[in-house]
Amino acid sequence: MSACEVFAVRLPNWLGDACMSLPTLARLRQAGFRLVCLGKGWAADLLAAEPDTVLRLPGSFWADVAVHRATGARRGLLFPNSVSSALRMRVAGLCAIGYGGWRTPLLAHALAKPHGVHEVLAFWKLADPLCAPADPPPQLGLRLTEEHRLAADAALQEAGIRGDFCVVAPLAVGRIGGRSKQWPGFPLLTRILAERWPVVCCPGPGEEPAARLAAPEARFCSGLGVGAYAAVMARARVVIANDSGPMHLAAAVGARVIGVFGVSDPARTHPWGPQARWLGDARGWPSVDAVAVAAFSTEGPSARSTVCQSRGGRPNAS
Repeated sequence: MSACEVFAVRLPNWLGDACMSLPTLARLRQAGFRLVCLGKGWAADLLAAEPDTVLRLPGSFWADVAVHRATGARRGLLFPNSVSSALRMRVAGLCAIGYGGWRTPLLAHALAKPHGVHEVLAFWKLADPLCAPADPPPQLGLRLTEEHRLAADAALQEAGIRGDFCVVAPLAVGRIGGRSKQWPGFPLLTRILAERWPVVCCPGPGEEPAARLAAPEARFCSGLGVGAYAAVMARARVVIANDSGPMHLAAAVGARVIGVFGVSDPARTHPWGPQARWLGDARGWPSVDAVAVAAFSTEGPSARSTVCQSRGGRPNAS
């Protein structure tokens, strides 16, 4: 590798995955690469505090290929496992590193994806051919800008928040085995939390009606970018979230976060960080009482030493 080689990185398509890729991006920077990151529209805000160039992918094949070519890079790394992402990089003339499978012929360097490991580690290993051996760090390491913090301050002031508060992220996209990833206990939990702290919810575009049903006692900070959202969560006493993008965003900024699992496997996607904790697993949801007790706890157990597998029956959701 030459000094400061321009290197293209195809970011993950989902916010949570992008947060879990942050240690790998830092590893590439430390190895001397000048990163040009390609991704969704929110990616530039997520990485605003970093020196990377961030380009938005339009979504159509040839327009995306043109963006890849505009990076000026000869090599690139693919976080997504799709054939389409590899094909775009190949047609653009870049030599790609990524996990193989059906798309192996499209890659310059195909790796075998490890099974049964956390996604942070799976992403980390993608950079092994490019970087010195190392273990992933204990924190995801999202950095915020002053603009992010000021936007968070303004949103909280508008919502009437002056002192301590908590954040809930009660929505989740996707289903596993036909089962929703959204914990049904949030309506009751927000009522319990509101007896001690103001509850803040920050829904994305079009999410406010569903969020009001899932968090009826919450005060809303709508329309925030991902950086300002992260800055709000960084100030919270605790963040409670489904296995979702906001859960990983909270972990990325070092917030005290509790992930609620019921259909997905926390071994692969639990929140990563010393302030992170999770309850439940793929076999069932935790009870509302168990989540409330964890939220009110003054301790901040380490995600590496504490796996809370509390199920305690179905939640007492209203």
